[in-house]
Amino acid sequence: MSNTPLWDSLWININLATMTDGSHSYGEITQGAIAVSNGRIAWLGKQDTLPSSPENCAQQIFDGNNQWLSPGLIDCHTHLVFAGNRAKEFSLRLNGASYQDIANAGGGIRSTVAATRAASEQELLDSAGQRLTHLLNEGVTSVEIKSGYGLDTEHELRMLRVARALEQLHPVSIRTTFLGAHALPDAYQDRPQNYIDLVCNEMLPAVAKEGLADAVDAFCETIAFTPAQTKQVFDAAKQAGLPVKLHADQLSDSGGGMLAAEYGALSADHLEYTSEASIEAMQKANVVAVLLPGAFYYLRETQLPPIELLRKHRVPVAIATDTNPGSSPTSSLLLMLNMACTLFRLRPEEAFAGVTVNAAKALGLESDRGSLAVGKRADFALWDVADMAELGYWMGTNKSSGRVKDGVFFG
Repeated sequence: MSNTPLWDSLWININLATMTDGSHSYGEITQGAIAVSNGRIAWLGKQDTLPSSPENCAQQIFDGNNQWLSPGLIDCHTHLVFAGNRAKEFSLRLNGASYQDIANAGGGIRSTVAATRAASEQELLDSAGQRLTHLLNEGVTSVEIKSGYGLDTEHELRMLRVARALEQLHPVSIRTTFLGAHALPDAYQDRPQNYIDLVCNEMLPAVAKEGLADAVDAFCETIAFTPAQTKQVFDAAKQAGLPVKLHADQLSDSGGGMLAAEYGALSADHLEYTSEASIEAMQKANVVAVLLPGAFYYLRETQLPPIELLRKHRVPVAIATDTNPGSSPTSSLLLMLNMACTLFRLRPEEAFAGVTVNAAKALGLESDRGSLAVGKRADFALWDVADMAELGYWMGTNKSSGRVKDGVFFG
């Protein structure tokens, strides 16, 4: 063998959760090793099958101390950029105020829009950065961030610029999503079609011109936008060359899952009321189901997502935090693993697939990350656990012992 090491770095004495078996298992390789070159996985397997001694194989050796190493976690649905919070509304609801009472008093999403518009770009960057840091400390290496609290061209663009800037300040990959069709701003309360026209004819073209979005989302629901209005947004997205995703069937079966399938969406998210016909259509169109247990828990919902139907029709299931100030004020993807298991009855390996391989699919990134395979991005999470099921078992406990982003270790 040449004196020149084969690889940049090598992890030894490590157990690998490759996630190459979908949601059926962790794809375990015990007593394994994994090598990195140029920020990509160059080799992985049993340590005793290395081509030479570790010191001859790589310039830098890391001893995993028999811990577990998995793909870096992926949070594929967040509203991470916003200002303020809605803690007062939380107290009001617990004291008997209805959602409508709060909205009539200027609360709800209106308060978040007002606070987000009033905040400076630096304030938005700082507050989102704090939330992002919590995610990174739990082994997250890729995050999707939506706009949707600006609700006019100027502030939607600013939210997306902030989301893009976070990638320059933190060791993370960011995917941005334009969600102008999130809610009606005050100025358009009686003119929903005029607002959708604004989204399609002014906002979306401006977003596309600056290259600020990787996808376009909409909230199709009785309290938001109709299927017809959503189609208009999706047609505009298609014209701009951007893939779509959808907040679908959270509060009622409005055919959101079917609509997502019709447009070949990357994902349909929430899905508590989705019908079997919609699920069948999603499977045929390769649409990922993104479940959001934090919102289900926080809103004290009782209608469970159709887990058995998703299993029956082999629809990939992803799990995300849905980080937002109104219905899922959390920045813990590990807590979502536990909630996915306890509330939705997912098996631990199904839930973990939901924050790795299936989350990558929900962002259109499955060829690049989400599992451990030669050629994929060297984004890893290290876990101080004896069994991978512990990650869904512990509540409020962070078992992360470090991350590797593009081959660089962050302890």
